[in-house]
Amino acid sequence: MKIEPSEPPAKRPHRKFKGTLANVSRSYKTDQFNRFQNLEDYQFIPSVNFHLWEPCNMRCKFCFATFQDVKQSILPKGHLPKGEALEVVQELASFGFQKITFAGGEPTLCPWLPELIAAAKEAGMITTIVTNGSKLTDAFLKANRKNLDWIALSIDSLNPETNLKMGRAIAGQKPLSVAYYKTLMESMKAMGFGIKINTVVNRANLSENMVDFICEAKPLRWKILQAIQIKGQNDGKISEFLISDNEFDAFIEMHHQVTSCTTLVPEPENLIKGSYVMVDPAGRFFDDASGIHRYSCKILEVGCAQAIQQIETDFGKFLKRGGLYQFSI
Repeated sequence: MKIEPSEPPAKRPHRKFKGTLANVSRSYKTDQFNRFQNLEDYQFIPSVNFHLWEPCNMRCKFCFATFQDVKQSILPKGHLPKGEALEVVQELASFGFQKITFAGGEPTLCPWLPELIAAAKEAGMITTIVTNGSKLTDAFLKANRKNLDWIALSIDSLNPETNLKMGRAIAGQKPLSVAYYKTLMESMKAMGFGIKINTVVNRANLSENMVDFICEAKPLRWKILQAIQIKGQNDGKISEFLISDNEFDAFIEMHHQVTSCTTLVPEPENLIKGSYVMVDPAGRFFDDASGIHRYSCKILEVGCAQAIQQIETDFGKFLKRGGLYQFSI
């Protein structure tokens, strides 16, 4: 497999969506061969990340989605009630998003996550969760196999000491073992889930070589993200973990050989910011294009069409980071 992305369009300045996304959504479903042209015409990013759950059982110091600002201002519990969360999923599906990723915090801490996944699947979306993996029991996997397409595991290091330094550990004190990850992925593969691995490259794991692990695990996609600073989310802890663009590039080069066994998806800082459509735990679109979370009005109060106009997204960056691929398994 080759490194994504490929075939990025010529860079265009940001512009807002034209018309309704339902129109381009239908084109996307009908004619896969014209998807680049159709999506570019509408500047439509067809995937959305719903950060439905602020609480997390790990303490990653570089995390750029802590949502303490949301929790302290308008959402003390750090999540919507189940009924409202289900409504948000329905709104996103009706608006035309093709794929939804449930993230956090840690989404598997949400008792009604299976209901949200089922609602998204019933509405026609491809479903994904991004998780640290600590709650992925066989019972969870079996219960959600019908409706969950992809599982993205956040694995930043295979070294317990490094994970403790980063906070990639339960309650900041108990890191997951390599054996645990391997057994978990074997179960996931046996049940037919699409597997991704997400790795945040930072000062603590910069010199770690994960080639053997990735080639043994053989995820369908390995996303490597550069640690970034987001004001109000991690600026109090991130400084010791930041790396330069050249250092990030060197990490990618060190792992170039994994392209024989997976799709390598590098995401440097300049391609991360502004290239995602995201929804916060309060049910608002938000972006990080300027290095700080900027929030829209609540989707359930003004609708997706109005709310999404209040954030900035860059369709060119989305394509350039490999955001458009074969979503279905």
